[in-house]
Amino acid sequence: MVRIVADTSTLYSTAQAREAGFAVSALSVTIAGKSYREFDEISAEEFVAIIRQGHMPTSSQPALGEVEALYNEFAGEEILNIAMAHGLSGTYTSACAAAELCDHADKIHVINTRTLCGPHRYLVEQAVQWAAAGEDVETIKQKLNVLIDSAKSYLVPADFDYLRRGGRLSPLVSYVGKAAGLTPVMTQTETGERLTPASIRRGFGHAVKYIAGELQKAGVGKGWRVYISHADALDKAEQAVRELKAVMPEAVYEIYPLSPAFITQGGPGCMAVQYIHE
Repeated sequence: MVRIVADTSTLYSTAQAREAGFAVSALSVTIAGKSYREFDEISAEEFVAIIRQGHMPTSSQPALGEVEALYNEFAGEEILNIAMAHGLSGTYTSACAAAELCDHADKIHVINTRTLCGPHRYLVEQAVQWAAAGEDVETIKQKLNVLIDSAKSYLVPADFDYLRRGGRLSPLVSYVGKAAGLTPVMTQTETGERLTPASIRRGFGHAVKYIAGELQKAGVGKGWRVYISHADALDKAEQAVRELKAVMPEAVYEIYPLSPAFITQGGPGCMAVQYIHE
């Protein structure tokens, strides 16, 4: 049987992942002078609460030694590490580097999902099912690559500040946008390695309508999954689901708290809308 390994971009804690039949290494966030393993030691809600006290967060990929330890736990078996998007984190690079440290490196396979959070979660869940059914690692990788090509992500930050700090928008554009009450919409580049502006809309509702239009153009409907992840903004997530369902009622919708590591990109109140073919 192929052992599935991933990271907490899947929105699973380490304990939840073990219960679901795979293993994850945790990304870390640092805030107010203290580091936490996301989901294991701090929830999204707790993380946002500390940010709102005036503290700025940073994030980092899982420790190399932790990933190596996971590989060694399953030494002798085929291991498939399904990593979050290369470029948005150093997680994929760490996964590859840790494999090179192991004596059984020839049995360790690392795949760059070019995505994160909701679609990443789905990819891992599917891989666990395929592995349990006895499919070999190459077959699983081929199936994953087909699904990966169908995934796309949009991020709606609550304001421009985090984008300005991250260098994704110029200070002038950020200032004008914030002053005018505009809402930015970000998306991943084709390679999935970074976030780039997709649109700027007047208010959250118009941002969701823009995303709904993009999903319709992509053919999202029956046979697709749409994930809405939020940073302590359940009301926004539920509003988005209502508006998306109104035009694409046959898709499957799921809502989750956003990963603390990704909240460092979008800030409190941000929301991600992501889709992937089933």
